[in-house]
Amino acid sequence: MPLRARQRRRAVLTAALALATAAVLSAAPPASAADTWTEVGSDRADPLTESQGLASVEVPAGSPNRYTGIGTIPVSLSSRGWNHVGDPDASANGYYVEPYQADSGTAKMFRVQAPGGAWSEYTHTLSSGEALNNSWVAISPDGQGMLSGEYGTMSRFLVFPTPGVNAATSPSANLPQVSTVVLDHAVRDVQGCDFVTATRLLCSSDDPAGTLFGVTKPLLQVDLSAPANGTSDVTGHVTALRQLPLRSSCSGTFEAEGIDYDRRDGTLRVIVVSPGFCVLTDSKTYRFTKS
Repeated sequence: MPLRARQRRRAVLTAALALATAAVLSAAPPASAADTWTEVGSDRADPLTESQGLASVEVPAGSPNRYTGIGTIPVSLSSRGWNHVGDPDASANGYYVEPYQADSGTAKMFRVQAPGGAWSEYTHTLSSGEALNNSWVAISPDGQGMLSGEYGTMSRFLVFPTPGVNAATSPSANLPQVSTVVLDHAVRDVQGCDFVTATRLLCSSDDPAGTLFGVTKPLLQVDLSAPANGTSDVTGHVTALRQLPLRSSCSGTFEAEGIDYDRRDGTLRVIVVSPGFCVLTDSKTYRFTKS
């Protein structure tokens, strides 16, 4: 091959390699240091009304923290089969969302309370291959996107338009999955996630085996390659930060539950349910601050 032809081919290959490398880097989550969260206190978690999830509500001002448990499910929902509630979240403008599931069927339900107090229901018909369980929701800081996860060992989170907040949603229409967060490391039994920034989530995992990260019941950090606004899939880099507190007067299996990050004061809260009889006496909502 003539010299000039070889030089032209080398230039083309070099340019192609540069473009491919740039594409890979743009798809990868940004390199960022893992945060350190230090336990600063705890409060008793009621086993009936505070055992599944929790959320801080910013609007209206002075709103109390919200909790979910078997005792918070309205009879009007359980009588229609919606007998499990997961970890809720609230948008920055005060819309509060609870995830519900039934024992069987082809749909999930998201119950939404507007800042004025009115409730509405949004139903999502399962996508192909989607698990029925509906463990948690996490609303993006801009309010437009809502993440949800599937229980079990998973390598993705699902992205929906936030019901009640995103103008594209309606209680009379199916709530569609619009994109996916593709995780670079499998996670197991995630019970809740909450946004810390537009591209960083903290998640509570009830992983009983400890084979994925070398620790059971881990607090996970997920860094997104871009905000999850539903326009396209994004990737998520998963880091295990620490084991959640496992302290009780009883021995046995603990259960990590919901999680909440309060943007107003930077407090992270996670529910851990105690084993055996002690579920009634010393289940806790643990409080953490970043250090």
